[in-house]
Amino acid sequence: ETRRRGDAATRRGRFLLADLAGSESAGRTNESGNARRREARTINQSLLALGQVISALSEQKKADHVPYRDSKLTRLLQDSLGGTAATVLIACVAPTLASREETLSTLRYADR
Repeated sequence: ETRRRGDAATRRGRFLLADLAGSESAGRTNESGNARRREARTINQSLLALGQVISALSEQKKADHVPYRDSKLTRLLQDSLGGTAATVLIACVAPTLASREETLSTLRYADR
């Protein structure tokens, strides 16, 4: 946002960092508690909603509806995702063979 006051101009912006925690698998976390499973389910639902928003925004033709209201995460990031915002997604992946499927899933998600 640029504001002018006389000959002087002031430029203002926002910088937002969000750690999205990654997709959680109940089997991989070695947790059997219901609270941990609910948390993992909520994380996965938020990531799914974020993916749907990114897909809607990146379509060649302008989407009629962008589902920002589908999760708290997408509502918080709404100003950072649409309009003239510049958004960067950093994907953290592991180079191990044991993490191959999770790494491929993360890269597919980031490629949207």
